[in-house]
Amino acid sequence: MHSRPLEPSVSRSRIVIVGAGFAGYQTARTLSRKARGAAEIVLVNPNDYFLYLPLLPEVAAGTLEPRRVSVSLPGTLPGVRVVLGEVHGVDLDGREVRYTDPEGREGSLGYDRLVLSVGSVNKLLPIPGVAEHAHGFRGMPEALYLRDHISRQLALAASSDDPEERESRSTFVVVGAGYTGTEVAAHGKLFTDALAGQHSRATGAPHRERPPRWLLLDIADRVLPELDRRLSDTADRVLRQRGVDVRTGMSVKEATRDGVLLDDGTFVPTQTLIWCVGVRPDPLVDQIGLPTERGRLVVDETLTVPGHPEVLACGDAAAVPDLTRPGEFTPMTAQHAVRQGKLAAHNILASYGRGVRQPYKHHDLGFTVDLGGVKAAANPFRVPLRGPAASLVTKGYHLAAMPGNRVRVAADWLLGAALPRQAVQLGLVREWAVPLDTASPEVVKAPHREPARTGGEGGSEQRDSG
Repeated sequence: MHSRPLEPSVSRSRIVIVGAGFAGYQTARTLSRKARGAAEIVLVNPNDYFLYLPLLPEVAAGTLEPRRVSVSLPGTLPGVRVVLGEVHGVDLDGREVRYTDPEGREGSLGYDRLVLSVGSVNKLLPIPGVAEHAHGFRGMPEALYLRDHISRQLALAASSDDPEERESRSTFVVVGAGYTGTEVAAHGKLFTDALAGQHSRATGAPHRERPPRWLLLDIADRVLPELDRRLSDTADRVLRQRGVDVRTGMSVKEATRDGVLLDDGTFVPTQTLIWCVGVRPDPLVDQIGLPTERGRLVVDETLTVPGHPEVLACGDAAAVPDLTRPGEFTPMTAQHAVRQGKLAAHNILASYGRGVRQPYKHHDLGFTVDLGGVKAAANPFRVPLRGPAASLVTKGYHLAAMPGNRVRVAADWLLGAALPRQAVQLGLVREWAVPLDTASPEVVKAPHREPARTGGEGGSEQRDSG
């Protein structure tokens, strides 16, 4: 496709962005600021919000309200047209994406430039029973389900006269001690201890209540195996002091409705199995038919898909060459996704003659792991921190990185430090609505879908070719 200047006209160029995760949101945000109405920017996403995923464990633990980590797309992306839908097909020759909207209607969008930033979904392993009995942690529905589920299990345990049932309902197993699993276990233990204390005081029978039990499993030899050893040691120490049963070199051999069988033959009775073993690129990547590397779309250092100069990919869906580590690809982290999104916007404008395409190159600035309360582990600019200092840096980083809702998040943190936790079962998300094996963890699944209807009799397809 030949470059041409952007012209504000009815037939202006259309830029379609698929996915509003860290990469897609930053692409849309940067284009919104720099294109200044000279191109039509369309963002296709199942929901009308950007999810700040790093704070999701605090939603599941009742520290933050769901809307605090959900940033409105229409409210923060002026000049960007938001189309609600799940993209299920891309016609590269016809330059068209096909999607299904929340009401089941089919639609399509033509494009002049396309950015694929569809992100990732839960990674599955061939372990019997896991797909049926475990739940992932990649979207808001899963976090809301988990919060309700934990509250319900402790309430049922408190009202039961059966010691075995109480133990099973008060035991929580997390598989995967990476970022997500470590933070879920750390925040979850604080959450359940607080709830158990409330039930104990309410029933007046503290002798019956044992502290809720959390197990954190990983086949690696330490928690946070991808991070600096000092961060890993700090997180491990905090978890163990809090009462989390950390078992490295260990995983699940089988999951059943009554509990999990561990690799060493131990059976752990539980009603809660949280799957945090990692992520894999969105299944759309395989459906497009383009070359992949480790399941991610092959792109060059400018994020461009070889053979298709009008198509860029970034974030978890793209195998971006890591110029700081020749021969490797950039990790699937928010830090890289944000910067790749910004570069994708710059290179799209360069394809129209505004600037020059730039390669992606970024050195990690350090990492932060929030362990709940005033505990955290961080190494900003390679300086290792722990305790309150690390917690302050971690919270400051999140507030700076969030594109909105900063005051509300800070207010929730302050209130959470001064007031007891609120925990009620809203029942908004049922277990069958958040299956582990799903291509869209950000969407609540329906038990069935009625045929889509439109105002007329001519079918339900929506076509927008620009």
